[in-house]
Amino acid sequence: MFTKVLIAEDIDFNNIAVVQVLEELAVSKIDYAKYCDDALTKIKKAHLDQEPYQLLITDLSFKADYRVNKLDSGEELIAAVKHLYPEIKVIAFSIENKSFLIKSLFEKLDINAFVMKGRNSIPELKKAILNTFQNDEKYISPELNFVLQNKAVQEIDNYDVQLIKYLSIGVSQESMEAKFKEVGINPSSKSTIEKRITKLKIYFNANNPTHLVAIAKDLGLV
Repeated sequence: MFTKVLIAEDIDFNNIAVVQVLEELAVSKIDYAKYCDDALTKIKKAHLDQEPYQLLITDLSFKADYRVNKLDSGEELIAAVKHLYPEIKVIAFSIENKSFLIKSLFEKLDINAFVMKGRNSIPELKKAILNTFQNDEKYISPELNFVLQNKAVQEIDNYDVQLIKYLSIGVSQESMEAKFKEVGINPSSKSTIEKRITKLKIYFNANNPTHLVAIAKDLGLV
C-alpha cells in the first residue's frame, strides 16, 4: 500500500472522510493542503528531501478567498504536478460531472482515477485507491462510466468546446470569426467555424446551434 499521500482539499469535512479511508488502508504518512499552491510546494519539497509523495488525492474546485494563488483549481494542480513528476499517482475526488473535463483529465493529464463525491463516495474512493496501487488500469465511479464510452465526447476537442461555449453566451455563428480572432483562438476562419458547427450538429443530432447548445449543456460540456 502507499506509504505517503497528500490530500488537496479546502473543506475540512471532506478531508476527514479521505483520511478515514487512508487510515483504514494503513497509509502511514498523510499530509494536507487547503490551497493548490501549497500542495505543489509540499510535493516539490518532498522530492528535494528524497521522500516523495506516491499519491495525490485532490478536489477540482477550490473556493477563492483573500489569498492570491498561481494555481486556482485542482485541474491546474494536476497539470503542474504531472509536468514535474509524472510518476506520482493522482486521484481526482470531486463533485464535478462535466463529461469533457473528466475525459480530459484521463486523456491529457493521465490521472489514475476519478471518484465523484456523493452517497457512495467513501467506498468508491477506497476501491479507487486499491485499484491505483495494485495495477495500471484507470478507475472511474460507476455512474460516470459513460464518460469514457460516449462517442460524442470522444470525438470533440477543446476547440469545439470553446465554440459551443461562445454560442451559449450569445455569440452568433456570423460573429464567431471576429470573436475567435479577438481572443486568439485558431483557426478562426468563417469556413472552418461553419464546418465545425455542422460536424457538431451531426454528432449531437442537433437541429440548429440553439439545440446544439442545449444538448451540450445536458452533457456537461459547457
